[in-house]
Amino acid sequence: MKRYSRKIGSLLKKHEDKLLISSAIFVFVIFSLIILPLVLITIVNNEDIPDVEHLSIDIPIKVYLHKTGGTVTLDLEEYVAGVVAGEMPSSFEFEALKAQAVAARTYALSKVVRGEKFGNSADHPEAPLCDGTHCQVYRSEQELLELKGRDWIKNSWPKIKDAVATTMGEVMFYEGELVEQPLYHSSSGGKTENSEDVFVSSIPYLRSVESKYEDEAPHQSESISISFNTFKEKVQNTYGASSISPNNIKILKRSEGGRVEQIQVGNKVLTGRNIRELFNLRSANFTFAFDGNDNIVFTTRGFGHGVGMSQWGANGMAQAGYNYKEILKHYYTGVTIKQIN
Repeated sequence: MKRYSRKIGSLLKKHEDKLLISSAIFVFVIFSLIILPLVLITIVNNEDIPDVEHLSIDIPIKVYLHKTGGTVTLDLEEYVAGVVAGEMPSSFEFEALKAQAVAARTYALSKVVRGEKFGNSADHPEAPLCDGTHCQVYRSEQELLELKGRDWIKNSWPKIKDAVATTMGEVMFYEGELVEQPLYHSSSGGKTENSEDVFVSSIPYLRSVESKYEDEAPHQSESISISFNTFKEKVQNTYGASSISPNNIKILKRSEGGRVEQIQVGNKVLTGRNIRELFNLRSANFTFAFDGNDNIVFTTRGFGHGVGMSQWGANGMAQAGYNYKEILKHYYTGVTIKQIN
């Protein structure tokens, strides 16, 4: 009887072990075939979803005002409307104004975030942003009234505010990170620039692209005449160049976007940006010639540094039927546009 009981117990234990093994196999199969794929799908689908929880349209925007030397705190969307009004003509197409609003909002938030991490600019340490070209040109409604008049406030200001409201909370991301340098300029002259060809760093979303729709842009071919003595004196005093003569001024290298990268002036090799800033040229996309009257004549294409979004190009794209997201994705390579809360 005891032997029979032990046999029954042994059989029951083997049966129990088989059940445990079967259960483990069942759990493994369920995990492998159902749960794990769902987890992987979630991870893959979330790779392109940026972490925007720390960003909000309720973040106060502190702006340093050059005119008063003080600061003002604004709502984000109020600030963006003032930037769009300060940076882009209200006569531009609605989709171009929307693209400008997203770029301005992205810039503002990136400066706030950067200020929190590393401190504000030494030019305005009390605020992450200023109202001038050092950051973005911002104009309050009162300033716009004084500058543009009541008719503009009545007829054009609502259009700008609508463009901002339509894109409320939308900003650009690159590979899940907030875009830090959503640069823009007036017109490129037909092709924008790689960031490293104008500034220092290579930024992946600031790549040289065609800007085909700038036919209506001003400053497409402008000439400025400078006496050769003035040219020589300024270059000598600023950069220490010597032995400057018409025979030893030569463009050595151009960027992918067409701007002068290197120019020989006497015994110095300067950048096109050096020449542009020294003589207040419209852009570094220039040619030069001597007019036979002791003058050097520079002829420029485009207006601005040429990196990022061409505003006149954006307007031309809008006229051609492109929407604001298509415009932004054209000028900022590889970006996504997300709405923060």
